[in-house]
Amino acid sequence: PARCLLGGPGPGGAEAAAEDAAPAEPESLDQCLSLLPWDRFSAWLHCVCVVGFDLELGQAVEVIYPPHSKLTDKEKTNICYLSFPDSNSGCLGDTQFCFRFRRSPGRKVSLCCFLDQLDRDLPVYLKKDSAYYYGYVYFRQVRDKSLKRGYFQKSLVLISKLPYVHLFRTVLKQIAPEYFEKSEAFLEAVCSDVDRWPPPVPGKVLQLPIMGVIMKVSTPADAQISMALPTVHEVDLFRCFCPVFFHIQMLWELVLLGEPLVVMAPSPAESSETVLALVSCISPLKYCSDFRPYFTIHDSEFKEYTTRTQAPPSVILGVTNPFFAKTLQHWPHIIRIGDIKLPGEVPKQVKVKKLKNLKTLDSKPGVYTSYKPYLNKDEEIVKQLQKGVQQKRPTEAQSVILRRYFLELTESFIIPLERYVASLMPLQKCISPWKSPPQLRQFSQDDFMKTLEKAGPQLTSGLKGDWIGLYRHFLKSPNFDGWFRSRQKEMTQKLEALHLEALCNENLVFWSQKHTEVETVDLVLKLKNKLLQADREHLPVKTDTLKKLQTHINDIILALPDDLQDILLKTGTT
Repeated sequence: PARCLLGGPGPGGAEAAAEDAAPAEPESLDQCLSLLPWDRFSAWLHCVCVVGFDLELGQAVEVIYPPHSKLTDKEKTNICYLSFPDSNSGCLGDTQFCFRFRRSPGRKVSLCCFLDQLDRDLPVYLKKDSAYYYGYVYFRQVRDKSLKRGYFQKSLVLISKLPYVHLFRTVLKQIAPEYFEKSEAFLEAVCSDVDRWPPPVPGKVLQLPIMGVIMKVSTPADAQISMALPTVHEVDLFRCFCPVFFHIQMLWELVLLGEPLVVMAPSPAESSETVLALVSCISPLKYCSDFRPYFTIHDSEFKEYTTRTQAPPSVILGVTNPFFAKTLQHWPHIIRIGDIKLPGEVPKQVKVKKLKNLKTLDSKPGVYTSYKPYLNKDEEIVKQLQKGVQQKRPTEAQSVILRRYFLELTESFIIPLERYVASLMPLQKCISPWKSPPQLRQFSQDDFMKTLEKAGPQLTSGLKGDWIGLYRHFLKSPNFDGWFRSRQKEMTQKLEALHLEALCNENLVFWSQKHTEVETVDLVLKLKNKLLQADREHLPVKTDTLKKLQTHINDIILALPDDLQDILLKTGTT
């Protein structure tokens, strides 16, 4: 049976098993039991689409389910073109791949804030991205003489904000073949099943029923990152990187620095897997630029991404159409892969080629760039994986070795930054309940660079090279910007939470008795605002602290004259 751990096989994972038991409700999710119909469905999927081929219209969305799901015309057009292979490869039979596209702006985000709270507890690479949708595709193309075109061509597509590549791939494998035989009523039943799923709670094993099978799945929680869990972009890393085997470390640098990268592949399955492998190779860092596992010439962003009037943007594109060999020739880094097969022997070492060699579609697989890596090459990992091929080590085991290598490399790089940023946090003794929480100190590149001499990556990594140059380049990248903003937000929220705790530990009733009614009313309104903020921003505060603060507020109000009590008990705050 297929593994269905949301983050792929790893600690805490479970096999998908056919069981008759009803799905168990996660504990303490009372607020979710009262969700409206389709709210649970929306926690996982935006909608399910069927894209077919019409002789007059070309690709067209034939079905959107549930029927009330909203997609703009632009979104529908993108889904149409991204759901079919756009290449010379015949793609006969069944093909699975994944794409990602920009959501149309201005749409209200529905669903209870409870799901945002769940999102907060996820590792960064599993968080939903409100600006994008993922499309998970199961495309079937078979000969059919009864049809005018001589072929049956159809795609079943799951549209979701969640990057749970491995889970949705498994779901499609389970339902798509049956859907192509049974059609609409079957789709309705599938969606009803998804509407019974409990919310995606981090760290819990969930039971998800789908057409008679119950999948046991688990999403890692942030605390488990140290267990080196495989990420949700759970593709077969070794298989994906095999065609560019000798350049994995350079590719890690290019992804870390947010450099413009294009992957030219023979099919959407290979392009999407390779792009997802690249994005996941800097985990647990989040890749903060745009990435398109599969990108076509019909994409609404095509002009923006192929213009020659400005430097290519920070994005990873996966393409299959030969036309891109011409339109993206000016891009600085191009990875060309042939059919991804696991060879019996490791491919021979191929030098990095200069871009001028990429003139035709028939260019050989390899990496085309003039980039000079900052770090010296790690020969150990190459030897270890080569040895694995000679000893016929299973590809899953090779992928685990490669993922651990990437994780250790990323952690060696990020730990000095984590350590320096933690030092920007004010000391706890600076937090006074009677003053606003103190501000974080400014990030200084020079101060950070000084820390590297004694507490740099050399403490955890044996790799030599220009680490300083790599940090300087990284500090200008979108990945640093995204990482630092997220750290800033976390630390500011921590300061707010510590401020709340400091307030709770004061005798506020005693304070109010020594101050005027006006000052006391002002304090009550401020405390009410603090409670609202804690709820709205999901501040990391213990429930007991919030209860204690509410008791303080009530006690202060009860000590005031009756007329003021009435007003304050009714007054909410904005």
